Amino acid sequence: MQIVIAASECVPFAKTGGLADVVGTLPPELAKLGHEVTVYLPFYLQARQRLQGELNYAIRSLTIPFRYYNRFAGIVDGGKRGGVQYYFVDCPELYDRPELYGPRGGEYGDNAERFGLFCRAVVEAAKQLGVPQVFHLHDWQTALIPVYLRTVYAADPALLGAGTVLTIHNAGYQGWFPPATTEQLLFPWEIFTMDRLEQYDRFDFLKGGVVYSDMLTTVSRKYAEEIQTAEFGNGLEDVFRRRAADLRGILNGVDYSRWNPETDRHLAAHFNAGDLAGKRECRKDLLHAFGLGAVEENVPVIAIVSRFAAQKGIDLMAQVADALASRDVAVVVLGSGDPYYENFFRSWVFRHPGNVAARLSYDEALAHKAEAGADMFLMPSRYEPCGLNQIYSLRYGTVPVVRATGGLDDTVEEWNAETSTGTGFKFLNYSSEDLLAAVDRGLEAFRNQDGWVRLMRNGMAQHYGWEKPARQYAEVYEEVAQKRA
Repeated sequence: MQIVIAASECVPFAKTGGLADVVGTLPPELAKLGHEVTVYLPFYLQARQRLQGELNYAIRSLTIPFRYYNRFAGIVDGGKRGGVQYYFVDCPELYDRPELYGPRGGEYGDNAERFGLFCRAVVEAAKQLGVPQVFHLHDWQTALIPVYLRTVYAADPALLGAGTVLTIHNAGYQGWFPPATTEQLLFPWEIFTMDRLEQYDRFDFLKGGVVYSDMLTTVSRKYAEEIQTAEFGNGLEDVFRRRAADLRGILNGVDYSRWNPETDRHLAAHFNAGDLAGKRECRKDLLHAFGLGAVEENVPVIAIVSRFAAQKGIDLMAQVADALASRDVAVVVLGSGDPYYENFFRSWVFRHPGNVAARLSYDEALAHKAEAGADMFLMPSRYEPCGLNQIYSLRYGTVPVVRATGGLDDTVEEWNAETSTGTGFKFLNYSSEDLLAAVDRGLEAFRNQDGWVRLMRNGMAQHYGWEKPARQYAEVYEEVAQKRA
């Protein structure tokens, strides 16, 4: 089957979060199943820096019309990697910028134009380079492709058989823009209604994709249920409920070639479930990297690696910070984001310099060291569509402490010391008391090292590779193709 995947980011070309990891690892798995896969990405500055040498254009110029003017985009041939063809939509005035979506803490004011052009350019490029049986779109930045196909291009015979699948990685980000966006992107005004793209007098990219796509997926079974509720639907819960029959929850996989304690190039020592000696060396290396010095072996090390945003439960961490630091623990923090939360972590370190350390940036090598060297990993998210760090933690024998939401609930099983079953610790209610209680259960379990080793090995035995999710996506594609046949 011919599949076109369109996304706003993808490793190794451009990344701000987990979406890039998914788009970087799913296509090669689909190719292994025998599918013909093409990936389209914006040609950001990050991607331009990754492609060395002279650029090869598959299409020199596409005319993309807007209400009062035209823009012109080229399609850069990124070549084949892992059996997957990569193309980049090149429009320097829109994409050749320091950040993908906006300056730190904000958004570019022309994002509607940037991603509206990207969506239309993918459709136009596919007409020349190969119309797929299914377009697989990811999040709001690509959600207008189904809208274009069923409105502006509805009568185009080249595109009539092309189906669409939209994956919602995070319903909290929808692409809200003024009503005039309808005209700017040359859509008919008939689509700006509450049953189509309008959401509280705003043009909503994601809603359009949800309404017009043939099928929908989310990145975990639990999140597919959650987005149909007012707590997690972010205003689209009624729309998701209307599409429930076409909605599937497919848990993300992880790339174990990059996240494997037996081969990870970032680690001071390697280890596996049968020989955990290397993990002790990784713990020493982690503490040294964060400048915490000597920490007794009976003192657990807790890691936090996160984007600093309200979604990630940083407010709960702030409420329990001093109580946690007063326990016999060491805490390492890696991440960046909202300046308010960055200041919280600075003040936490200032108050407890002996056992709390933070690096307020993202560092790939340190992220791997944290997963390998910590004893526990903290993820108290308000919501978490899938989450990847808890899956990495399991593989590295680092016990996750998580809120029971989305993919965190799907991938972590509460530890039961009596039966020696389970892989971590969970709490349900979004409260600081319940968070601290879950941490305390972990600290209590840590005191029994025989049980703790069993708990670590339970987690390391879990497998969340891409083989199963790729087959599940292939089944969705087949379903869509049959609908369009």
